[in-house]
Amino acid sequence: MQKKEIFPVTGLGCAACAARVNKVLNSCEGVEEANVNYASATALVSYDDSKCSPEALRKAVEEAGYGLITDVENEEEAAEAERLRQYRALRRQTAGAVIGALPVFVLSMFFMDLRWGQWVTFVLATVVVFVFGRRFFVNTVRQLRHGAVNMDTLVASSTGVAWLFSTFNLLFPEFWLSRGIEPHLYFEAASVIIAFILIGRLLEARAKQKTTGAIRGLMGLQPKTVTVLAEDGSGKEVPIQWARPGDTIIVRPGERVAVDGTVLSGESYVDESMLSGEPVPVLKQPESKVYAGTINQKGSFRFRADKTGGDTMLSQIIRMVQDAQGSKAPVQNLVDRVAAVFVPIIISIAVLVFAAWWIFAPQDGFIHGLLCMITVLIIACPCALGLATPTAIIVGIGKGARNGILIKDAASLEVARKVDTVVMDKTGTLTEGRPEVVDQYWAPGAEALRPVLSALESLSEHPLAEAVVNALKSEDNTAPLEISSFENIPGSGVRGEYNGSVYMAGNLELLKNNGIAPSGQMLSLSGDWLREARTVIWFAGPDGVLAVLALADRIKPTSAEAVARLRRMGIRTVMLTGDNEASAAALAREAGIDDFRAGVLPQDKAAYIKKLQAEGHKVAMVGDGINDSAALAQADLSIAMGRGSDIAMDTAMVTILSSDLMRIPEAVRLSQLTIRTIRENLFWAFIYNIIAVPVAAGVLYPVNGFLLNPMIGGAAMALSSVSVVTNSLRLRNKRLN
Repeated sequence: MQKKEIFPVTGLGCAACAARVNKVLNSCEGVEEANVNYASATALVSYDDSKCSPEALRKAVEEAGYGLITDVENEEEAAEAERLRQYRALRRQTAGAVIGALPVFVLSMFFMDLRWGQWVTFVLATVVVFVFGRRFFVNTVRQLRHGAVNMDTLVASSTGVAWLFSTFNLLFPEFWLSRGIEPHLYFEAASVIIAFILIGRLLEARAKQKTTGAIRGLMGLQPKTVTVLAEDGSGKEVPIQWARPGDTIIVRPGERVAVDGTVLSGESYVDESMLSGEPVPVLKQPESKVYAGTINQKGSFRFRADKTGGDTMLSQIIRMVQDAQGSKAPVQNLVDRVAAVFVPIIISIAVLVFAAWWIFAPQDGFIHGLLCMITVLIIACPCALGLATPTAIIVGIGKGARNGILIKDAASLEVARKVDTVVMDKTGTLTEGRPEVVDQYWAPGAEALRPVLSALESLSEHPLAEAVVNALKSEDNTAPLEISSFENIPGSGVRGEYNGSVYMAGNLELLKNNGIAPSGQMLSLSGDWLREARTVIWFAGPDGVLAVLALADRIKPTSAEAVARLRRMGIRTVMLTGDNEASAAALAREAGIDDFRAGVLPQDKAAYIKKLQAEGHKVAMVGDGINDSAALAQADLSIAMGRGSDIAMDTAMVTILSSDLMRIPEAVRLSQLTIRTIRENLFWAFIYNIIAVPVAAGVLYPVNGFLLNPMIGGAAMALSSVSVVTNSLRLRNKRLN
């Protein structure tokens, strides 16, 4: 069976490490696809569990010199604990390196001629490089055992060479003095480089933690315990893991709903904003659905648990966001190929730079070449490239999740920004999806017969009958009347007897067939309603027409505003519906849609989208994810409206949890912002390396005698990664509306 799981990865030092683990996982038997996300230190693996297992994946990764967390009950918590442990260790090492490097720098800059000062710098630099900076050397050795190199290799090589050269000059100065060369010490360079790079790693780790805040926030929504109704009628608080479908759960004022379920008794308003993005609390009564993670307000209620554990909508959302954040945008493939060969290329360039200096500048070539080699090794940074795409995707998809916009993967995010046409289903998308009685007129003295109409319609199977019953029920709470000789007349309406009199409800054709003529006033009123695309129901009895009612599927409050916003963004909107021309025209007019197609069957919707695509349009289809499945599958971008049904969340590229159409322009805007951020990150990451490496190699020296100090190179390298992550974090504060 095909499985898709996310595994935390440990030991990733840079983008090259992520590329290596990615290659190892993809080479495992049974793995269909593996994506390693350096920014979140996770691996999203799709594999056949009959050919592969998490244990086999873990062994393969460990053989490559890294770790994969697979053997604990809660992998995410274990990964978080491991990340926290590593962060604290990094913080201690950074503090120690800074404290040790500072006196080395001061002594080297201002007391360089003092012999005792040189020995103090030697001791302190040794501690900084090999104690506080030991992670670079340990990781380098581990990688070399497996025939691999990474960013740590560059740091260890450069600082190690600087320390060895300086130690040789300190112990054997005569070797250079006898050749007329002043033996310089570069302990301060090795120390400060280690300190700068550790500071950069620390800042990067802190920034990366912020990018994954959306997932941690979603996980924090689920309470640790739940109050289950015991057999004796009392409430018993148990761990959330113990809750099972069918349990009766008690929710008190201010508590979070622990699992998905259906309200049995009581009522209250529930804040669902953390799932849907809607700020207004929703009234929950018996038969209402409640979802894990939402917050109960002042009332209390009991509900039946329907879905628990990993089956709840909150768990599905978390899985979906995790999968999306772990996916790759198409542009990332190029970056991965660059990162995989980056370190070997930089090492080769550094060696060539050293050789070129030594050959073409005999007088100072060795010293200058050595410094340039160290600077090239230090300043080159694959991390900025490796972080450019995943950090932006993590922040962008997390921001969408907080606003009730679930994006399936990074490719969907990239497609959304190219959409120029949005095709919408009418019922349930532009409208509320449920007909209501919006107007009614009763003949003088006939209102006393409301219970008769309610009883008659309650026996009907027609979808509109329920709307009539609901409207009249809210006005009359008496017990339903007994109707005899009930008859359902297909295509016309219903008929039945009450107290010996015949009553009927249906269309105008039903009245004509029974010789009943409505008054001119009622006919005029019904004509007005029909022109407004409303459905008209007549109610008649032995004394003639008693009432006429107008029903309509109301347009959602934000539909017109959403259509107007899409138009301002240069996106065309089209409405497809199976309704008649008049109803479609009236609703399109109300929503501000110029282009619509009426009387369209489900298979015709897919054909229409195919026609638009043939004309060169990028089409998004908005529907409920079930009835419009053919059209959704055909569209370039499929958007499911609703509260995240299983089918919709599995099939659609984007799911709008709140059913609010305003989320569609917001999703497009989010896509545009995220892709723009990725491009900015990649531009600056590439430009940094394109400019920094030649400058570090000394290309400016023949022009103006400038050689880049290795310490400045170390600071620049550290800042490049931090700047990319910081630029991605700016997405969190961008407005979508």
